[in-house]
Amino acid sequence: MELQLPRGMRDFPPEEKILRDDVIATLKEIFERYGFSPLETPVVERWEVLSAKYSGGEEILKETFRLKDQGGRDLGLRYDLTVPLARFVGMNPTIKRPFKRYQIGTVYRDGPIKKGRAREFYQCDADIVGSSSPLADAECVQLALDVFERLGTDVIVKINNRKVLYELARTAHVPENLAEAAILSLDKLEKIGSDGVIREMVERGIPSTSAARFLAGAQDREHLKNSDGYRELEPVLHSLQDARVVWTPSLARGLSYYTGTIYEVYAKDSSVTGSVAAGGRYDNMIGQFLGGTEKIPAVGISFGLEPILEVLKERRRDLPVCKTVTHAYVIPFKGLLAEGRGICQQLRRAGIKTDMDFSAKGIRDGLKYANAYNIPFVVIVGPDEIAQGKVKLRDMRSGEEQVLTVAALIEKLRQGE
Repeated sequence: MELQLPRGMRDFPPEEKILRDDVIATLKEIFERYGFSPLETPVVERWEVLSAKYSGGEEILKETFRLKDQGGRDLGLRYDLTVPLARFVGMNPTIKRPFKRYQIGTVYRDGPIKKGRAREFYQCDADIVGSSSPLADAECVQLALDVFERLGTDVIVKINNRKVLYELARTAHVPENLAEAAILSLDKLEKIGSDGVIREMVERGIPSTSAARFLAGAQDREHLKNSDGYRELEPVLHSLQDARVVWTPSLARGLSYYTGTIYEVYAKDSSVTGSVAAGGRYDNMIGQFLGGTEKIPAVGISFGLEPILEVLKERRRDLPVCKTVTHAYVIPFKGLLAEGRGICQQLRRAGIKTDMDFSAKGIRDGLKYANAYNIPFVVIVGPDEIAQGKVKLRDMRSGEEQVLTVAALIEKLRQGE
């Protein structure tokens, strides 16, 4: 048997997983700083939830992994974390609002594979359920700006309002039942160009004159400022007042559940051309999950861990790769394994990530091992040091060595973290 992964799936060795976990830890910290609390939902959802008309829409269902359980029930792998959130709130209608939650987990899309996009990937979402204030929209965008500042990445945020596009479709005489199709085609403007957008709209059944008028209108910024959609967007822009946030009238977002403000975040000066975060307002979905008895406004943002990591790898290409979480590696002389293990445990209890050479093959082999994994510090437990109640600390980056008590060793290693 030839061992292979499913197409679009990946293993993550420690040197990649460590970086991923660092980014996730940063996201968690900033999410919680903004008052978002964690939520977890299943990877598998009922098909009727994923395919409901108020969920992701036709385009995303084409990429959804579908399966059955042994009882013959139709299920699917979640394609985002927003639909599960809507289902959760729908099942818990008495939850106190505004409800601010974040969730970090894998989602699945059986779509095309390119740099920064796989078929199993993480989304890192933050959503506010129960507030229609434009400040909630601005909060999500500001959150993104803070995240990428912390990650040291320059970004641009493209922002629009879906109502701008629906109004434009009406004035361009796009048939009402094809308005969503026109918007989905417009969303591909940067990928396929003006001619490609018009050609696709015509293929979808939109009259060519309406298609041309719709595209031209999306490029007429001054005229669009008179629309109700832009008037709804204006207070969001005013709250942000940031040069990195740019109104982009052609921005549509591919998912049909968005009802108002939408935004996509792109890294500057990167070969990663897709968005690194995106989101918007979806005021109808959760209410629909409650049977349409109540309108529950909601807005959120999703960070794509895969493209973020691709951007960070580009920036850190010249830096040493972190291959292990180990901060100190204890190498005991032969016959001093018990003493070495005792020191190892003292370091661990002091909160220092510590590993140990169990083989006692010798200092040279131990140093080679530590160097192969880029472990920054080695603790040598030899007979002379033990006789003094001390150990030898070697800084693998500078080659400097010191003989220290264990208490001084712990303090030194804490300073070196």
